[in-house]
Amino acid sequence: MTLSNAYSWSPVGKRVYVPYEAPQGRRVNAMAALFHGSRRLEFVTRARAPKTKRKPFSILATGLSPDEIGVLNAETLIAFIWHIAGRPADAPADWRREKPLVVVLDNYSVHVGKQVQQERKKWRDADIGLFFLPSYSPELSAMEPLWHDVKQHRMRRLSRDSLLDLKRDVDATLTEKAACLVSAKSLSESA
Repeated sequence: MTLSNAYSWSPVGKRVYVPYEAPQGRRVNAMAALFHGSRRLEFVTRARAPKTKRKPFSILATGLSPDEIGVLNAETLIAFIWHIAGRPADAPADWRREKPLVVVLDNYSVHVGKQVQQERKKWRDADIGLFFLPSYSPELSAMEPLWHDVKQHRMRRLSRDSLLDLKRDVDATLTEKAACLVSAKSLSESA
């Protein structure tokens, strides 16, 4: 639950101490969508609980709810795309967006997997298109600078005492980043 310590500083003659706890499966993964016109940021995060060999892991011990723990898999991606497309939970099977939506994805295995491919026809019918970036070209992704800023500049603490602290910090940082994007958009429009 410790971010990598790329660099630091300390007063002359004093050693910097950064507590470190090996992550061993404890991590928080995030999936996000950046809307270019409005600069709106939507995201979903899931905490990965530690794998234990000695005793069964208890979700209650983390302080997180069961829907906050898990992996970002194809089911999560499919639900996330429907969410960012604005489909209501009680929408009819023939629901369609008023305006087309293009979702840009990299070639992560979940993005190109069988479940996602099966959902593509429903998305096409709902006026949702997928655009895949070329392999090994993160410089083409508008999300990469955002992830870099969040990980390297906005996450203020390098170490967390618990998985709950890490998850809350990631969620708060992404919420703060989303607010900054919206306020930057409104400032640029008023100038």
